[in-house]
Amino acid sequence: MAYYGKCVEMVIEQLDKFKPEKDSPEQFLEAASSSLKDLSPQKQAFVLEVLSGCLEYRKLLTIVVDAFYVRDGRLCLWADYNLFRVICYLATFQLEELGFQLFCNIIKSQPPVKVCKFLGFFFNPLNLCSWIKDEWSLIYETAYVEENWLRPLIRWQPEVQELITQLEGVPASQSPLSKTKAKVTEPKEFNLTAPKPRAIPVPEPVPMVAKPRPVPRSTYQLPKEQQQLDIVKRYNRRKAEELLLKANMEELRCAMPRSHWEPPTQDSKKQLQLQVLPRIQKTPKLTFFRPDNIPVKLNTAAILREGALYQRQVEKELQRVDKLVDGAGDFSEFLEWQRKMQAKDLEEQLAAGECRRLQGKLSHEEAILARQNLVQENKHRAEQKKEETAKLMLQCTKRRLQEDRYLKEQVEQAMELQKNVKLAQAKLVKGRRQIVQEMMEESRELLQRSAEAAREEQRQRCELISQLRALETQPTRKGKLVDLTQIPGYGLEGEMSVVELRERLALLKETQQREEEEKRDQIIQGKRTKSQELQNTVEQISLCRAAMGRSAALRWEKKNALATAPGEPSQDERVLELRRRIAERAAERRRQAALLLASAPRPARPKTRAQLEMRRWLELEQSRERRLRARQQGGSASRSARRLEAA
Repeated sequence: MAYYGKCVEMVIEQLDKFKPEKDSPEQFLEAASSSLKDLSPQKQAFVLEVLSGCLEYRKLLTIVVDAFYVRDGRLCLWADYNLFRVICYLATFQLEELGFQLFCNIIKSQPPVKVCKFLGFFFNPLNLCSWIKDEWSLIYETAYVEENWLRPLIRWQPEVQELITQLEGVPASQSPLSKTKAKVTEPKEFNLTAPKPRAIPVPEPVPMVAKPRPVPRSTYQLPKEQQQLDIVKRYNRRKAEELLLKANMEELRCAMPRSHWEPPTQDSKKQLQLQVLPRIQKTPKLTFFRPDNIPVKLNTAAILREGALYQRQVEKELQRVDKLVDGAGDFSEFLEWQRKMQAKDLEEQLAAGECRRLQGKLSHEEAILARQNLVQENKHRAEQKKEETAKLMLQCTKRRLQEDRYLKEQVEQAMELQKNVKLAQAKLVKGRRQIVQEMMEESRELLQRSAEAAREEQRQRCELISQLRALETQPTRKGKLVDLTQIPGYGLEGEMSVVELRERLALLKETQQREEEEKRDQIIQGKRTKSQELQNTVEQISLCRAAMGRSAALRWEKKNALATAPGEPSQDERVLELRRRIAERAAERRRQAALLLASAPRPARPKTRAQLEMRRWLELEQSRERRLRARQQGGSASRSARRLEAA
């Protein structure tokens, strides 16, 4: 075994020196043969043959070894990479010529753990018939790979599996035993005194603790006021979302209002009914949950703060009335000026909104023009791309045919060389098999003897350990009685027994409970007086709130009446300029669409994306206009009612 181990080590050493980027296989083999001249002819022939085979089939071996490191050999060292390549080459290409017995000797000369893991991965039928076959077929023909390499490997798989189980039974650290066994030092036990068994300590008495009160259910539940507040918060949030949706719809109205929308003709309506996509459905009306009037419980600070606020407002109102009686001026002129300025600001806001709407429409027209130009450019580029791809495909097919011819010639040359080498190797195999069988029988006998001696020693150790543990687990009993009515007698002042101490503690607790009850009665009386005062202030606050709500509702009705009054159409210069530019872009878009239809008339072809997009935008604007009209009609009546309810 040592003979084959040295040969494999020489092959691995030479493979470590080979660099495929710089060295060529022929020159490297010549240099290796010159460096191995000192060896015997048989050993030199074996090393050169394995080395040349590993270099020739380097691609096939690299595929298997790389997959082994990725899947099962994550914990293996990369320094053993060439060892696995050599084993893979011997198993694939030299197993028939060497014979199984000689192959076993070569495998046993290497570390058993590494070799077993690699052989189990490589000779797995699932791996051989699936991905290994596919990867090797990419390099050589499938029929050749299956006939010459895969079938012999599958045929030798049962014998290799027996070899793996045999190697797994041998410990990793055990090396092959020599014929002359060295003397082993026999240790002797120390003459030590036996330790005394440990005493089991007396368990401490468990103190009796009073049973605690259970946690009340209200700890894990929200109070009723908090639940009612959560309901009101959710309702207010939904209401705010509804108002935000309405505000967004009013901003979208600038995209296509009725006053500036050009109604389609009868012919365009018929064409749209035939060609336009399915119409956009109206969104159903949403229903929101309206809770009942839930009273909100205020804390003491909020009640006192609000009461003081209303009291200050009443005092200010009385002071204003006194000043008017004394002859102070009125604010009617200021209010009139303020109303005019607000109307002017409103007109500016409407003009700005109209400008934003027209700018959006202008950008839409410009986007359609840009899309039409882009379609023409894309058509021209697509035609050029098709011509280029056709030329590249022709070049690729020619190149593949040339590569296939070259690979077939290489395979034929390799097969002729391999047949000549096999005849020379068959002569060496016969002489080596007899030597290997004799060495195998001697090694088996030595392994059996060493295994029996180890089992007997292990059995004796287990018996000694069980006896020692039985001696250590023998129990010892020690006990002591305690009298709670007896005084310890340490000589301290006020010394007493445990029973007397408990009685005194019980009397002390009774006095503390009595004092707590008296304090609790005093606190309850003070709370009742405070609650009565707060109730009076709450009644005054409710009266003030009702009066403020009525005045706020009247103000809101006046403001809503001024806002809903119809205004004159704006004649701003910016608006007129934007309308003129929109008309020019629309005319240019229609002219461009007519040129596109005239240049490529195809009756059976579906409508272009630009036309479908234009029709979709037109129908979307119509649906928005209808929804805005419906909201304007029903919004004026519902807003005043909602504001009154909120007040």
